[in-house]
Amino acid sequence: MLWLFDTLLTLAALLLLVPVGYLGFLTLLSGRLPAPKPGGEQLRFDLVVPAHNEELGIGRTVNNLLELDWPKAQFRVLVVADNCKDTTAQKARDAGATVLERFSDTEKGKGYALHHAFTQSLKDKRADAVVVVDADTLVSKNLLRAYASRLAQGALAVQAHYGVLEEKSSWRTRLMRIAFSVFHGVRSLARERLGVSCGLRGNGMCFAHALIEKVPHDAFSVVEDVEYGLRIGKQGIRVWYAHEAEVLGEMVSSEKASRSQRRRWEAGRLALMKQHGWPMLSLGLDNRSLMQVDLAADILVPPLTWLAAPVFLGFALAGVLSLLQSSPLVALYPLSVALLTLVLYVLRGWMLSGVGLRGLGDLAYAPFYMAWKIALMVRPAAEKKGEWVRTTREAEVKEEPK
Repeated sequence: MLWLFDTLLTLAALLLLVPVGYLGFLTLLSGRLPAPKPGGEQLRFDLVVPAHNEELGIGRTVNNLLELDWPKAQFRVLVVADNCKDTTAQKARDAGATVLERFSDTEKGKGYALHHAFTQSLKDKRADAVVVVDADTLVSKNLLRAYASRLAQGALAVQAHYGVLEEKSSWRTRLMRIAFSVFHGVRSLARERLGVSCGLRGNGMCFAHALIEKVPHDAFSVVEDVEYGLRIGKQGIRVWYAHEAEVLGEMVSSEKASRSQRRRWEAGRLALMKQHGWPMLSLGLDNRSLMQVDLAADILVPPLTWLAAPVFLGFALAGVLSLLQSSPLVALYPLSVALLTLVLYVLRGWMLSGVGLRGLGDLAYAPFYMAWKIALMVRPAAEKKGEWVRTTREAEVKEEPK
């Protein structure tokens, strides 16, 4: 009977090696990229900040954007105060932003706010490209120079590195920094080296006006960034990766707020995986397009937690049974390869994250973090599709009663 179990476990391990092998391949290609050639100094930008009840932090974000290393006459900060019930609009104006106020009882969500801002930017004809920065974000001063150099080379869409802004350091936020470096850093570096699309991450995106005229931003789901990235990918348009520039978004240390935020993200990506994964793969194979096949792989490969959990459990089970029968199960070999590959994948993310040895020690909490994320997926979010569900900010967490 043990041989049958070993056979089934081996088959399962070989199936797991397909997505794990993809991640291992990206890990091997995730070395640092050379600095791009300067260019596009004449380009003009509209920096769009979608904001929903962000009065506490919008001023800081606007001030940060106004300090970018780019001629002041060649960019403006455009805040979309979307269905706000607070003083977001006034705080943004006081900080120096141009403000668009938008109210709708039916069209709610970040996607609608972006569509409104992009339409206005095209109408005003003041800019050559739009940039999306979340209202809780700080950016590096070279952000527009990084975008301009790619646009000058022919890019229509560019994604800056998306990292974590730690207002209050904890093991959870350090693990998030590693997770972001794994997902945004390792994958994006490798995909840029391959010349395929690095994908859109929702924050730190740049679109040429020519792109949003050709492919309007009619993406209104919870993960409107991935949705739009797939739409332009179907048109053969790739997203370039600006690795030397970064946007740092706030990831609150409060477990309750983090739970709400992660639940929406994970549920949104799962819905896109089911809806677009296989059709995109079929399209890529028909077109013989490596970029489209890779876009399909990016959304079809399960989240790291969903890969690591069965690999680890299978390895542990195969190891125990091998000890009991005094000889290794066949399944132990592919499971060992899969486990080692995932370890190297995560360690590469740790190297890119900059959290140091303390972050390496925090990886001991990873099993608990994984269990937490699995629990989120078992109980998906109940929010309506695309609707604004504002995450509690760190400043508000500090004000909460202990």
